[in-house]
Amino acid sequence: MMSSGTDRRSVEAAVADARSAVAEFDDACQWFDGARGRLTDPLAAEVWVFNEDFTEVLLVKHRWRNWVPPGGKVDPGETPREAALRELFEETGVRATLLPRPAAVAVRSYHPDWSATLGLSYAAVVDASCPLLAESGQPVAWTALDRGWDSFFPDDPPRIRRHATWMMKNTVAWSAGGDPDRRPTDVACGGLGRY
Repeated sequence: MMSSGTDRRSVEAAVADARSAVAEFDDACQWFDGARGRLTDPLAAEVWVFNEDFTEVLLVKHRWRNWVPPGGKVDPGETPREAALRELFEETGVRATLLPRPAAVAVRSYHPDWSATLGLSYAAVVDASCPLLAESGQPVAWTALDRGWDSFFPDDPPRIRRHATWMMKNTVAWSAGGDPDRRPTDVACGGLGRY
């Protein structure tokens, strides 16, 4: 039985995105397969937003999680991808197009008193000169990937750095003869990025 925090549409989209993610952590797909019928917490979604050079990531300073990618819970009737876009806009003022393949899937608890749930991380590439509009009480900033940042999730910085490196390598490969319509760097302030 699914809770009010999850519904069939959300779960089906989460399953598809979890299986196609570039990286899987915490045996997330296996955990999710076992937990699908008894989820009590909503799913979570976030966006790893990179600048065009893949040298910076956009982070928000959460009131107790410290610096984290923009994101939050998946509302009933919403897919994780839709939630990620909504949360990105609410927390940063940035509208972006998420890259088709999710960056990562993990199992995590977003608060010490909460149960673990599935978290999907999506990726986007935007022009770092786009204006930012922080949600009240949650500053937003571009952060250099070669520096550390304080986060509730200590595994996030190296995971995000690895994904940026993976994206850079694929961009170089696409530039050297790959399909130009599949480059992840066709970006603008409106979030026109695509793979």
